[in-house]
Parts: sequence; structure tokens; C-alpha cells
Amino acid sequence: MVTSDQDANIGGIVVVEESGQGKYRQRVTAGGHTLVADEPKSAGGDDAGPNPYEFLLSALGACTSMTLRMYADVKKLPLEKITVTLQHERIHAEDCAGCETKEGRIDRILRIIDLKGPLNEDQRQRLLEIADKCPVHRTLQGEIRIVTRVSD
Repeated sequence: MVTSDQDANIGGIVVVEESGQGKYRQRVTAGGHTLVADEPKSAGGDDAGPNPYEFLLSALGACTSMTLRMYADVKKLPLEKITVTLQHERIHAEDCAGCETKEGRIDRILRIIDLKGPLNEDQRQRLLEIADKCPVHRTLQGEIRIVTRVSD
């Protein structure tokens, strides 16, 4: 339970509140860092920061890159640089081969991982397997329960 601004700096707790600037602009406090979230101008915002889906993609991309870096360092792989590019879209379920849902629309995230360095094909393949083990990836693909309540 978050009880003060100081509690918001504890790991794992994120506080999002309206900033008072613009229609949708939010102040995001995470781990002692302050970020701004907003909607694009086309949605009535000021485009002062990433939108919520861009934050979601950022979490997945950062986790993917960090997980790959940790693995490469431990295994002493010649990985020089990682770039993760992501895109979110809503697609018709019927267009998704291998998806359980067959009706309506589903969310699809395209993740492109660019690995720089003199890696052989086996190392590249192993890094792609490790990318799917990043904690955020596993969270997004696992069962998620969101418990919501109004503060006291």
C-alpha cells in the first residue's frame, strides 16, 4: 500500500497522477524518477511524452535488451550492441496463425532485435531464445490479474 511520496520510491511501485498541465498529461514517478505520459495531439493530448502503449513497448524493449546484455556478458559472447524496435497493433484474431482466440481483435507486438558483433549463427539463435525469457515478456504472455480498489 502506497502511503506517501516517499513510499513511491520503493522498487516496484509506480505512481501516476494528473500533472495539471494539458488534458491528458500524467506525471509518472517510478523508482525516484519522474517521467511524463501523454496522448498524441491527434487524440486530444499535447504529445508531451510517450503514450501508455509506448511505455508498455518501452518496458518490453528495455527488458529484452537488458536480459540479452546480461546473458551475453555471463557467456562472454562478442555482442557489441543491441537495438530493439517494437510496434503495437490490433489485428483481427482470424489473421493470427497459432493464436487461441479466433474471433474479434487481438493485440500483436512486433519486436525486431538487431544484434551487432561477430556472433555466429548458433549464438544469434540462442540470444533470440533468451529474449523470450525476459521477465516483462513472460509477464505479458502469462496470466495477469489486475486488482483494482479505491484508496481509503
